[in-house]
Amino acid sequence: MIEVNQLTKRYGEVTAVNGLTFTVRPGCVTGFLGPNGAGKSTTMRMILGLNRPTSGTATIGGRLFARHRTGLRHAGALLDAGDVHGGRSAAAHLSALAHSNGLPRRRVGEVLREVGLEGVARRRVSGFSLGMRQRLGIAAALLGDPPVLLFDEPVNGLDPEGVRWVRGLFRRLAGEGRTVLVSSHLMSEMEHTADRLVVIGQGELIADESLAEFAARGTGASVTVRAADPAELATVLSQAGARVRQGDDGALIVTGMSAARIGELAFERRILLRELAPRTASLEQAFMELTADRADYRAPALAGDAR
Repeated sequence: MIEVNQLTKRYGEVTAVNGLTFTVRPGCVTGFLGPNGAGKSTTMRMILGLNRPTSGTATIGGRLFARHRTGLRHAGALLDAGDVHGGRSAAAHLSALAHSNGLPRRRVGEVLREVGLEGVARRRVSGFSLGMRQRLGIAAALLGDPPVLLFDEPVNGLDPEGVRWVRGLFRRLAGEGRTVLVSSHLMSEMEHTADRLVVIGQGELIADESLAEFAARGTGASVTVRAADPAELATVLSQAGARVRQGDDGALIVTGMSAARIGELAFERRILLRELAPRTASLEQAFMELTADRADYRAPALAGDAR
Protein backbone atom coordinates (compact mmCIF):
# COMPACT_ATOMS: atom_id res chain seq x y z
CA MET A 1 0.00 0.00 0.00
CA ILE A 2 1.08 3.57 -0.72
CA GLU A 3 0.00 6.24 1.77
CA VAL A 4 0.51 9.93 1.07
CA ASN A 5 -0.30 12.27 3.95
CA GLN A 6 -0.27 16.07 3.70
CA LEU A 7 2.66 15.86 1.28
CA THR A 8 4.14 19.23 0.30
CA LYS A 9 7.12 20.16 -1.84
CA ARG A 10 8.34 23.71 -2.39
CA TYR A 11 11.17 24.94 -4.60
CA GLY A 12 11.83 28.44 -3.33
CA GLU A 13 8.61 30.37 -3.91
CA VAL A 14 7.13 27.69 -6.17
CA THR A 15 4.89 25.07 -4.57
CA ALA A 16 4.96 21.93 -6.70
CA VAL A 17 2.86 19.76 -4.34
CA ASN A 18 0.57 21.22 -1.71
CA GLY A 19 -0.89 19.21 1.19
CA LEU A 20 -1.57 16.12 -0.92
CA THR A 21 -3.28 13.17 0.79
CA PHE A 22 -4.38 9.90 -0.82
CA THR A 23 -4.00 6.13 -0.48
CA VAL A 24 -3.21 3.61 -3.23
CA ARG A 25 -4.55 0.21 -2.21
CA PRO A 26 -3.57 -3.27 -3.40
CA GLY A 27 -5.66 -5.31 -5.79
CA CYS A 28 -6.53 -2.62 -8.31
CA VAL A 29 -4.84 -0.37 -10.87
CA THR A 30 -4.87 3.27 -9.74
CA GLY A 31 -4.44 5.91 -12.42
CA PHE A 32 -2.56 9.08 -11.44
CA LEU A 33 -3.76 11.98 -13.59
CA GLY A 34 -3.20 15.70 -13.86
CA PRO A 35 -2.31 18.42 -16.37
CA ASN A 36 1.32 19.04 -17.27
CA GLY A 37 3.05 20.59 -14.28
CA ALA A 38 0.44 19.24 -11.83
CA GLY A 39 3.10 17.63 -9.63
CA LYS A 40 2.65 13.96 -10.57
CA SER A 41 6.32 13.16 -11.20
CA THR A 42 7.42 15.12 -8.14
CA THR A 43 4.94 13.16 -6.01
CA MET A 44 6.16 9.83 -7.36
CA ARG A 45 9.76 10.79 -6.71
CA MET A 46 8.90 11.69 -3.11
CA ILE A 47 7.11 8.36 -2.65
CA LEU A 48 10.34 6.65 -3.71
CA GLY A 49 12.56 8.85 -1.55
CA LEU A 50 14.28 10.48 -4.54
CA ASN A 51 13.05 13.94 -3.53
CA ARG A 52 12.72 15.02 0.09
CA PRO A 53 9.33 16.58 0.92
CA THR A 54 9.15 20.01 2.50
CA SER A 55 6.55 18.56 4.85
CA GLY A 56 4.23 15.58 5.11
CA THR A 57 4.99 11.93 4.47
CA ALA A 58 4.79 9.29 1.75
CA THR A 59 5.16 5.66 2.80
CA ILE A 60 5.23 2.24 1.16
CA GLY A 61 4.00 -0.59 3.34
CA GLY A 62 3.86 1.79 6.29
CA ARG A 63 7.55 2.81 6.05
CA LEU A 64 9.54 5.46 4.23
CA PHE A 65 10.97 3.80 1.13
CA ALA A 66 14.51 4.84 2.08
CA ARG A 67 14.24 2.65 5.18
CA HIS A 68 13.74 -0.50 3.10
CA ARG A 69 17.26 -1.98 2.87
CA THR A 70 16.64 -3.87 -0.38
CA GLY A 71 14.35 -1.45 -2.17
CA LEU A 72 13.51 -3.50 -5.25
CA ARG A 73 12.00 -6.25 -3.10
CA HIS A 74 9.48 -3.75 -1.73
CA ALA A 75 8.73 -1.45 -4.67
CA GLY A 76 9.58 -1.32 -8.35
CA ALA A 77 9.30 1.78 -10.50
CA LEU A 78 9.63 3.07 -14.04
CA LEU A 79 10.07 6.85 -13.89
CA ASP A 80 12.31 7.64 -16.86
CA ALA A 81 13.00 5.05 -19.57
CA GLY A 82 15.99 7.07 -20.75
CA ASP A 83 17.74 6.93 -17.40
CA VAL A 84 19.95 3.95 -18.35
CA HIS A 85 23.67 3.89 -19.27
CA GLY A 86 23.65 3.47 -23.05
CA GLY A 87 26.95 1.58 -23.06
CA ARG A 88 25.53 -1.31 -21.02
CA SER A 89 23.58 -4.22 -22.38
CA ALA A 90 20.06 -4.88 -21.12
CA ALA A 91 21.31 -7.94 -19.22
CA ALA A 92 24.23 -6.03 -17.66
CA HIS A 93 21.94 -3.21 -16.54
CA LEU A 94 19.54 -5.61 -14.83
CA SER A 95 22.38 -7.71 -13.41
CA ALA A 96 23.82 -4.64 -11.66
CA LEU A 97 20.44 -3.86 -10.14
CA ALA A 98 19.97 -7.48 -9.05
CA HIS A 99 23.40 -7.61 -7.42
CA SER A 100 22.89 -4.32 -5.53
CA ASN A 101 19.58 -5.57 -4.13
CA GLY A 102 20.67 -9.10 -3.26
CA LEU A 103 18.44 -10.67 -5.91
CA PRO A 104 19.16 -14.02 -7.58
CA ARG A 105 20.81 -13.83 -11.03
CA ARG A 106 18.04 -15.94 -12.56
CA ARG A 107 15.62 -13.03 -12.16
CA VAL A 108 17.40 -11.17 -14.96
CA GLY A 109 16.49 -13.78 -17.55
CA GLU A 110 12.99 -14.18 -16.14
CA VAL A 111 12.04 -10.52 -16.42
CA LEU A 112 13.68 -10.13 -19.84
CA ARG A 113 11.49 -12.98 -21.08
CA GLU A 114 8.44 -11.46 -19.45
CA VAL A 115 8.85 -8.12 -21.24
CA GLY A 116 9.86 -9.64 -24.59
CA LEU A 117 13.53 -8.56 -24.61
CA GLU A 118 15.20 -11.95 -24.17
CA GLY A 119 16.43 -11.91 -27.78
CA VAL A 120 18.23 -8.57 -27.35
CA ALA A 121 19.60 -9.14 -23.85
CA ARG A 122 23.23 -8.65 -25.00
CA ARG A 123 22.59 -5.57 -27.12
CA ARG A 124 23.68 -2.16 -25.88
CA VAL A 125 20.84 0.00 -24.64
CA SER A 126 22.05 2.90 -26.80
CA GLY A 127 20.64 1.02 -29.80
CA PHE A 128 17.22 0.51 -28.24
CA SER A 129 14.11 2.32 -29.46
CA LEU A 130 12.00 4.23 -26.92
CA GLY A 131 9.55 1.34 -26.79
CA MET A 132 12.36 -1.13 -26.04
CA ARG A 133 13.67 1.16 -23.32
CA GLN A 134 10.19 1.26 -21.81
CA ARG A 135 10.11 -2.53 -21.74
CA LEU A 136 13.54 -2.57 -20.10
CA GLY A 137 12.31 -0.10 -17.48
CA ILE A 138 9.33 -2.32 -16.75
CA ALA A 139 11.68 -5.30 -16.45
CA ALA A 140 13.71 -3.40 -13.87
CA ALA A 141 10.55 -2.57 -11.92
CA LEU A 142 9.58 -6.26 -11.86
CA LEU A 143 13.07 -7.51 -10.96
CA GLY A 144 12.52 -7.81 -7.20
CA ASP A 145 8.99 -9.25 -7.59
CA PRO A 146 7.74 -6.39 -5.37
CA PRO A 147 4.25 -5.90 -3.91
CA VAL A 148 4.17 -2.22 -4.95
CA LEU A 149 4.78 -0.88 -8.47
CA LEU A 150 4.85 2.68 -9.85
CA PHE A 151 4.91 3.55 -13.55
CA ASP A 152 5.26 7.06 -14.98
CA GLU A 153 3.92 7.34 -18.58
CA PRO A 154 4.68 3.65 -19.29
CA VAL A 155 3.10 3.44 -22.78
CA ASN A 156 5.19 6.21 -24.37
CA GLY A 157 6.89 4.79 -27.44
CA LEU A 158 5.09 1.44 -27.36
CA ASP A 159 3.46 0.12 -30.51
CA PRO A 160 -0.20 -1.09 -30.40
CA GLU A 161 0.86 -4.62 -29.47
CA GLY A 162 3.04 -3.24 -26.68
CA VAL A 163 0.22 -1.05 -25.37
CA ARG A 164 -2.12 -4.04 -25.27
CA TRP A 165 0.54 -6.13 -23.54
CA VAL A 166 1.22 -3.53 -20.85
CA ARG A 167 -2.50 -3.16 -20.12
CA GLY A 168 -2.72 -6.88 -19.52
CA LEU A 169 0.42 -6.81 -17.39
CA PHE A 170 -0.97 -4.14 -15.06
CA ARG A 171 -4.25 -6.02 -14.75
CA ARG A 172 -2.41 -9.23 -13.89
CA LEU A 173 -0.21 -7.53 -11.30
CA ALA A 174 -3.24 -5.98 -9.61
CA GLY A 175 -5.04 -9.32 -9.80
CA GLU A 176 -2.17 -10.85 -7.84
CA GLY A 177 -2.93 -8.42 -5.02
CA ARG A 178 -0.18 -5.91 -5.76
CA THR A 179 -0.44 -2.14 -5.45
CA VAL A 180 -0.16 -0.57 -8.93
CA LEU A 181 0.07 3.20 -9.52
CA VAL A 182 0.18 4.37 -13.15
CA SER A 183 0.73 8.00 -14.14
CA SER A 184 -0.43 8.97 -17.61
CA HIS A 185 -1.73 11.91 -19.61
CA LEU A 186 -3.62 9.60 -22.01
CA MET A 187 -7.26 9.43 -20.97
CA SER A 188 -7.93 6.53 -23.34
CA GLU A 189 -5.30 4.47 -21.54
CA MET A 190 -6.87 5.12 -18.17
CA GLU A 191 -10.29 4.09 -19.51
CA HIS A 192 -8.82 0.75 -20.58
CA THR A 193 -6.51 0.21 -17.62
CA ALA A 194 -7.46 1.89 -14.34
CA ASP A 195 -10.00 0.89 -11.69
CA ARG A 196 -9.54 4.03 -9.59
CA LEU A 197 -8.21 7.51 -10.25
CA VAL A 198 -6.23 9.99 -8.21
CA VAL A 199 -6.42 13.35 -10.01
CA ILE A 200 -4.35 16.37 -9.04
CA GLY A 201 -3.94 19.90 -10.34
CA GLN A 202 -1.36 22.49 -9.33
CA GLY A 203 -0.16 20.06 -6.68
CA GLU A 204 -3.55 19.67 -4.98
CA LEU A 205 -6.02 16.80 -4.90
CA ILE A 206 -9.02 17.12 -7.21
CA ALA A 207 -10.46 13.60 -7.03
CA ASP A 208 -9.79 10.20 -5.46
CA GLU A 209 -12.51 7.82 -6.62
CA SER A 210 -13.51 5.05 -9.00
CA LEU A 211 -13.29 5.52 -12.75
CA ALA A 212 -17.09 5.49 -13.05
CA GLU A 213 -17.55 8.04 -10.28
CA PHE A 214 -15.06 10.40 -11.89
CA ALA A 215 -16.57 10.12 -15.36
CA ALA A 216 -20.04 10.78 -13.89
CA ARG A 217 -18.83 14.23 -12.79
CA GLY A 218 -18.75 15.39 -16.41
CA THR A 219 -21.66 17.47 -17.64
CA GLY A 220 -22.22 14.88 -20.37
CA ALA A 221 -23.42 12.33 -17.81
CA SER A 222 -27.15 11.63 -18.15
CA VAL A 223 -29.82 8.94 -17.99
CA THR A 224 -32.13 8.12 -20.88
CA VAL A 225 -35.61 7.12 -19.68
CA ARG A 226 -38.68 5.85 -21.53
CA ALA A 227 -41.87 5.58 -19.52
CA ALA A 228 -45.54 4.72 -20.03
CA ASP A 229 -46.39 8.22 -18.75
CA PRO A 230 -43.39 10.45 -19.54
CA ALA A 231 -45.15 13.68 -18.59
CA GLU A 232 -45.93 12.48 -15.06
CA LEU A 233 -42.42 11.06 -14.63
CA ALA A 234 -40.85 14.33 -15.82
CA THR A 235 -42.84 16.20 -13.16
CA VAL A 236 -41.84 13.75 -10.43
CA LEU A 237 -38.16 13.91 -11.33
CA SER A 238 -38.13 17.70 -11.65
CA GLN A 239 -39.75 18.07 -8.22
CA ALA A 240 -37.02 15.78 -6.82
CA GLY A 241 -34.30 18.07 -8.14
CA ALA A 242 -33.35 16.48 -11.48
CA ARG A 243 -33.06 18.36 -14.75
CA VAL A 244 -35.28 16.82 -17.40
CA ARG A 245 -35.62 17.47 -21.11
CA GLN A 246 -37.29 15.56 -23.89
CA GLY A 247 -35.13 14.08 -26.62
CA ASP A 248 -35.95 14.14 -30.32
CA ASP A 249 -37.23 10.57 -30.13
CA GLY A 250 -39.53 11.25 -27.19
CA ALA A 251 -37.29 9.79 -24.49
CA LEU A 252 -36.54 11.79 -21.36
CA ILE A 253 -32.94 12.90 -20.87
CA VAL A 254 -32.27 13.27 -17.15
CA THR A 255 -29.22 14.89 -15.55
CA GLY A 256 -28.38 15.46 -11.91
CA MET A 257 -29.87 12.17 -10.73
CA SER A 258 -28.66 8.57 -10.80
CA ALA A 259 -30.44 5.81 -12.68
CA ALA A 260 -31.02 3.99 -9.39
CA ARG A 261 -32.82 7.00 -7.87
CA ILE A 262 -34.93 7.47 -11.00
CA GLY A 263 -35.99 3.84 -10.78
CA GLU A 264 -36.91 4.23 -7.09
CA LEU A 265 -39.06 7.31 -7.75
CA ALA A 266 -40.82 5.64 -10.68
CA PHE A 267 -41.54 2.57 -8.54
CA GLU A 268 -42.93 4.69 -5.70
CA ARG A 269 -45.34 6.45 -8.11
CA ARG A 270 -46.13 3.19 -9.95
CA ILE A 271 -44.90 4.59 -13.27
CA LEU A 272 -43.96 1.84 -15.72
CA LEU A 273 -40.44 2.23 -17.15
CA ARG A 274 -39.58 0.80 -20.55
CA GLU A 275 -35.95 1.94 -20.62
CA LEU A 276 -33.49 3.20 -18.02
CA ALA A 277 -30.05 3.68 -19.55
CA PRO A 278 -27.18 5.65 -17.94
CA ARG A 279 -24.95 7.58 -20.33
CA THR A 280 -21.69 8.54 -18.67
CA ALA A 281 -19.50 11.37 -19.89
CA SER A 282 -16.18 10.40 -21.42
CA LEU A 283 -13.24 10.34 -19.05
CA GLU A 284 -11.54 12.98 -21.18
CA GLN A 285 -14.54 15.30 -20.94
CA ALA A 286 -14.73 14.96 -17.16
CA PHE A 287 -10.96 15.47 -16.86
CA MET A 288 -10.97 18.61 -19.02
CA GLU A 289 -13.85 20.12 -17.07
CA LEU A 290 -12.48 19.38 -13.62
CA THR A 291 -8.92 20.51 -14.36
CA ALA A 292 -9.80 23.52 -16.53
CA ASP A 293 -8.69 26.02 -13.88
CA ARG A 294 -5.68 23.95 -12.74
CA ALA A 295 -3.65 23.82 -15.97
CA ASP A 296 -0.41 25.80 -15.89
CA TYR A 297 0.13 25.67 -19.66
CA ARG A 298 -2.66 26.22 -22.17
CA ALA A 299 -2.50 27.06 -25.87
CA PRO A 300 -5.08 29.44 -27.36
CA ALA A 301 -8.12 27.73 -28.87
CA LEU A 302 -8.06 27.23 -32.63
CA ALA A 303 -10.66 28.97 -34.75
CA GLY A 304 -13.71 26.77 -35.09
CA ASP A 305 -12.77 24.58 -32.12
CA ALA A 306 -16.01 24.07 -30.26
CA ARG A 307 -14.50 22.29 -27.31
